[in-house]
Amino acid sequence: MSQLEEEGAFMLDNLLGGLMTAIEPSHFIILLLAVVIGFLGGALPGLSGVMLVVVLLPVTYGMETTSAFMLLTAIYGATVFSGMITSILYRAPGTPESVTTVYDGYPMTQRGEAGKALGVGILSSTIGGIVGTIFLIALTPTLASIALQFAAPEYFALAVLGLTVVASLSSGKLIMGFIGVLFGLFLATIGTDTITGTQRFTFGSSEIAGGIEHVPVIIGLFAISEVLNRATETQNLKGNVEKFKIKIFDSTVFKKIRGTLARSSLIGVGIGSLPGVGPTTAAILSYSETVRWSKNPQKFGKGAPEGITAPESANNAGAMGALVPLFALGIPGSATTAVMLGAFVMHGLQPGPNLMTTDGDIVYAVFAGLLIVNLLVLIFSKPFIIMFSKLLNIPYSIIGPLIVIFCMIGTFALRNSMFDVFLMMGFGVLGFFLEKLRFPLITIVLGIVLGPLAESEFRRSLELSGGDLSIFVSRPISATLLTISVIMVTLAIIKPIIDKKRKTHTN
Repeated sequence: MSQLEEEGAFMLDNLLGGLMTAIEPSHFIILLLAVVIGFLGGALPGLSGVMLVVVLLPVTYGMETTSAFMLLTAIYGATVFSGMITSILYRAPGTPESVTTVYDGYPMTQRGEAGKALGVGILSSTIGGIVGTIFLIALTPTLASIALQFAAPEYFALAVLGLTVVASLSSGKLIMGFIGVLFGLFLATIGTDTITGTQRFTFGSSEIAGGIEHVPVIIGLFAISEVLNRATETQNLKGNVEKFKIKIFDSTVFKKIRGTLARSSLIGVGIGSLPGVGPTTAAILSYSETVRWSKNPQKFGKGAPEGITAPESANNAGAMGALVPLFALGIPGSATTAVMLGAFVMHGLQPGPNLMTTDGDIVYAVFAGLLIVNLLVLIFSKPFIIMFSKLLNIPYSIIGPLIVIFCMIGTFALRNSMFDVFLMMGFGVLGFFLEKLRFPLITIVLGIVLGPLAESEFRRSLELSGGDLSIFVSRPISATLLTISVIMVTLAIIKPIIDKKRKTHTN
């Protein structure tokens, strides 16, 4: 038997052992409970996987180690999925990972296709999660070694590539898009410099010294602004989504999204497995690439099913991918896995290269549990959404304030700070007025999410090179990523000019 066959047989034996552990009655009940908690936490705007994990962390202290980590990872997976529900129905992202889903999911709801949008989201999330879990199980050592090849220049180039999506998301308003990204990048610089410790743009305020959290910004721009917008309109959201039937698998729709589904799942697990990047960035980058690959990019932002498939398959695959560096290297791949790192320490475990050998039974039980969770999501998502959507029978005059209350609670829970609540409300008002100008709000999110990664890795790169900018083009991976970024922005600038000349010649 070859070494590869031996490793495969060893992995299969461990996975079967983990599966037997996961389906034990006590553990299976924990998985069911985790899915319910994750559904509710992700579907309520203002909450997120990291908040739920933080809240439940003390609870797991008295639990058996395997049960504790099955609970935490299952909640994480279910939360990433359910964030898309309110993104599609209410234009209120349940989690940061689902913010890009708003862009095409909500327009489908507005034109009476909520059931179709949710069906696409469920299928995409489930397949993305399963693909991510399979990669997590089968290729953890390989993906971890790939991630190790990324140094500061590669991370900076990756962030720049993500920022160039502004060219695709600006809906023909490229100048507004760049203004939005620059504003987001500026927001990302506010607070204490993580490298020098210097305070920037804080004006002596202790609240601002901690930086501008992107969660209040996202919630304000999308959820609060939408409530304000609805308050000034006579039409009711209920009329758009009162009656819908969720069809998870539609062969006609599947033919349209299958290419996006495969590509975005792979992008999600690849980006998610890079330490510190996480599923939110994976969703944004995946959406970007989907627009770029499309033969009809102008349809995005207006209710394209592929615009739901791309972020939902990528963020669920990315959530699983984010566990790769945690288990293999002891490095958190996202904010939620950073909290889980603390949970490992609390339970006396040290994640890293030796974890698979010293505590392989726990690791493979978690892997098997995640596979089961993705299947549970597929089974219970439809009845949960139907139950959750009953809220739409309540007048928006009641739903709107409830959304605001949940947003306030979730935002306050982030850092126990009323400043974050005021910040959220301020960005809600800003988003309301920017919407009237048809400003692409998602570009602001793009800047504030990718800004910290771009800045920190840029400065680390210059420290490595002694201030020599050639480090970004002398390394093959970073040079390739930056070249693609330049090409994409250039094409976005010259394309309107070419189209205008063609129309002139045609006329």
